[in-house]
Amino acid sequence: MKDPISTRDIGPRVGTPLWLYMAAATAAGAALLAVSSVELGLDQLTNLAREPLVWVLLCMVILGELRPIAMPGQAPGSGAPTSLPFTFALVIFYGLPVAALIQCVATVVAGVARGHAPHRTAFNGAQYVLSLGVADAVLRLTLPGIVTSPWVPAGGELVGVALAGAASFLVNRVLVLCAVAMHERVPLRQVMFKGLVQQVYVNAVLLSLSPLIVIAMTHSVLYVPLFAFPLGALYSSALLLVKRDHQANHDELTGLANRKLLTVRARREVDQAHQRGNRVGLLLLDLDRFKEVNDTLGHPTGDRLLQTLARRLIHSVRPSDLVARLGGDEFAILLPQVRDAAAAREVALRLKGALAEPVRLDGMDFDLQVSTGIALYPDDAPDFELLMQRADVAMYVAKADRTGVESYDPGKDRNSTARLSMYSELRRGLAEGALEMYYQPKVDLADERPVGLEALARWRHPVRGLLTPDEFMPVVEHSNLFRAFTGQVLDITLARAALWRKQGQTLPVAINLGVRELLDPDLPETVAAALREHGVPPNQLVLEISERTLIEDPDAATAAVGRLRALGVGLTLDDFGTGHFTLAQLAGLPLDEVKIHESFTARLVDGTANGHTVVRGAIALVRALGMRAVAEGVQSRELAEAALDTGCQSAQGHYFARPMIARDVMTWVAAHDTGTPV
Repeated sequence: MKDPISTRDIGPRVGTPLWLYMAAATAAGAALLAVSSVELGLDQLTNLAREPLVWVLLCMVILGELRPIAMPGQAPGSGAPTSLPFTFALVIFYGLPVAALIQCVATVVAGVARGHAPHRTAFNGAQYVLSLGVADAVLRLTLPGIVTSPWVPAGGELVGVALAGAASFLVNRVLVLCAVAMHERVPLRQVMFKGLVQQVYVNAVLLSLSPLIVIAMTHSVLYVPLFAFPLGALYSSALLLVKRDHQANHDELTGLANRKLLTVRARREVDQAHQRGNRVGLLLLDLDRFKEVNDTLGHPTGDRLLQTLARRLIHSVRPSDLVARLGGDEFAILLPQVRDAAAAREVALRLKGALAEPVRLDGMDFDLQVSTGIALYPDDAPDFELLMQRADVAMYVAKADRTGVESYDPGKDRNSTARLSMYSELRRGLAEGALEMYYQPKVDLADERPVGLEALARWRHPVRGLLTPDEFMPVVEHSNLFRAFTGQVLDITLARAALWRKQGQTLPVAINLGVRELLDPDLPETVAAALREHGVPPNQLVLEISERTLIEDPDAATAAVGRLRALGVGLTLDDFGTGHFTLAQLAGLPLDEVKIHESFTARLVDGTANGHTVVRGAIALVRALGMRAVAEGVQSRELAEAALDTGCQSAQGHYFARPMIARDVMTWVAAHDTGTPV
């Protein structure tokens, strides 16, 4: 099957170095094939065509061309072909003319079957002929006694056979990688040694079968097909490994690289650029109004649209550039080598033009615009993490100003210097234990008895004092600190919960999760390990997920919530009413309670009948779904009474208690555990 995002079947422009190289290699291979075929003669060709062995070998070579042994990191359909041992056996047994002719026929058949472009098929055939010609020459030089055909090597002649195989592998690799380097516009040394050890090992295994195939050929033609079984097992195991690697590093929907592969590749390119003194570019793209497509026509149509756009992106950049899908409708383009900001902007404008062309699906034309942010290493950032942040800032500037394309401008990022400083200080603070947890009680509205606690993070800054989450959480969310931050919050909170538990206090304690924390695949294991370490039962921990988090990527978030539910912890939807999350979406989530945001509950006492009716209806539906309703931001007795009257079972807010340090919690709980009805 043809790879939908491959660019190798796009012919090189006439006159380019790649076109000249491929034309020269193809001509050399064709000349060698013509010269060697003269040796056969018509009578010998007729005799060979009557031999069943030749036809069996042709079938095996064709099947081998269709089943290459790929390795992790290689393009689909590439790798060492399992036809190699049969082709090399033909060189040993019959010589170059027969081997080259059969290999060329098999290459053409496989190329047609896999939909390869004619220029690619011709080059592949030529490269095989040239490498087999080198193998034949080495055999004749090292073993001058070879004068007859067919020929079976003796034990002492295997050294010459091994040298011929090594020479064939080396020539074939150089021929192919020179074309790859020109196609991807990278130095030859950058691709020459990539995966070399694996390639040598696989090719050595395949070539070592050739003498055995030759021996089988001399005994019976029926022995030759038996080699398909070990080769099939080798192909299947390699394919399974490649599939697992591909799934781990690529987006399932579009086949593009995912965030993990982008990070690994970008860090490597940044390191190489630092050594060479080059620039690396990063483009972040966000589709405008894509949510309207999903909401109006459904996710299947939206998915097909994303697949179409992914193909356009791949075919609008250089082969060496990496296109990745970060999630939802956000994409990234890594430019390993870029001249300057103007060159990166040209790429962005070309992508914008390619994506702006209408997409026709289900009889409808879709006109989508894209907002692109550009950042360069080392001009805008010293490492990949900051490069991503700066490109993200530029992208949001392009979206806000509706300019379409923006390069990073420190003047438009008011907090860039402060944010960079805060990133370093926060990383140091996490390492030094500067994080503190404050706890705000949640009370039952009927009698004001405490029914839970919410853990709220504070950062003890060495200069600015105690900072609230609003001041440092944006840095956590947009950096690689989120795992360390979540780990420390869990550790501090559960250690305190374990201590309270020993003192007889078993109120559940809640912590907040952001977008990246929730979608982190390691989060369930992190939570489970922290619970085991501190000996806290799962039902004493509550994880609060904001409405904004679920809106970012609903499908992934729903799956993540399901994995957390399996741990047995409590789950709460936080800040309900601040976005566009619907009660229909709420019905599909295994939540225990819903926190009504203070901007929503404030309508209960604002004097408008409509606002009161909307809040009352929302709370009634929440309760109908079997979830508890919690009022947030209760600042007055009047609001507490209104929330109770509307149907909220519990509430939080400064009217009941402000966030307090850990040592004051037990005293407050003991004083209020008797209850004082509203």
